[in-house]
Amino acid sequence: MLPFIAKRTTTLVAAVVVSSFAVFLIPYFTPGDPVRKIIRSRVNGDVVDDASVQSLSLSLGLQDPLMLQYFRWLGRMASGDMGLSHVSRTAVADQVLPALAVTLSLVVFSLGLAVLVSLPLGIAAGLRPGKATDKVITAVTQSFIAMPEYWVAPLLVLVFALKLSVLPSAGWAGPASMVLPAVTLALRPISYFTSAVRSGIVEASAADHIPAARARGLSQAQAVLKHVVPNGLVPLSTLFAVWFAGLLGGSVIVEVIFAVPGMGRLLFDAVINSDVPLAQGGVVVVVALAVTVTTLADFVHRLLSPAVEGSYA
Repeated sequence: MLPFIAKRTTTLVAAVVVSSFAVFLIPYFTPGDPVRKIIRSRVNGDVVDDASVQSLSLSLGLQDPLMLQYFRWLGRMASGDMGLSHVSRTAVADQVLPALAVTLSLVVFSLGLAVLVSLPLGIAAGLRPGKATDKVITAVTQSFIAMPEYWVAPLLVLVFALKLSVLPSAGWAGPASMVLPAVTLALRPISYFTSAVRSGIVEASAADHIPAARARGLSQAQAVLKHVVPNGLVPLSTLFAVWFAGLLGGSVIVEVIFAVPGMGRLLFDAVINSDVPLAQGGVVVVVALAVTVTTLADFVHRLLSPAVEGSYA
């Protein structure tokens, strides 16, 4: 186990460093001179003299070698100093952390909903492979993949906010505001989670230990609960982490449509306003958290797999 932990930790650190370097290079790949953009945002003007550009470049250390700039920037990021927003002139961390809290709550609620729906559906389909129940569940859940968020979100608003008036159409003013964006984000994970659980159930049901468990006196229900269902849960640890990481930065469309003040909306506004420090800080936090979550999921999967295998005995 220790070599596995060391390997995954090394991979985690390497992934964060590589991704952070890519984020650091954002200003160098955006159109225009980033220094001139900073000055324009401060003076609210279009004309920038060369002397001001030279002075600010020196004060920011932009004349130093690129790698020296990177390590200095990385050190500030590691200490929590993400710089100042070009637009609001406030600390980036003061904007990123509240937005991250909103997105985390939305993602956890969405994926929790997806798990609650997909577990019984996947188990029901997996216990009756090829039957009508399996075909209906598979057809319905697979159709969710073809429903993009930019189509589902307005449809839900039209039905539940405008027609029925039972849920708010936008904003972030309480638990009710979370329902429509969470349902929108949960549809596609439901499809993948259900398929994974179904596959695990079908595979476990065909294993030799099931007849052996029945021969030891276990009922069909007991054999299913003890030996079959755990196999449907193991793949969810990895899938949950993958979707969790993806939705952290991939909820832009939903957050913009529903006016959710989360990371997706924050990054969208940062790009629109060419606010480089805000975009850099947001992306670094999202990437670091996503890589950490997927690494932890590998540990959980490693711990769960021997436990499931041991239950076969």
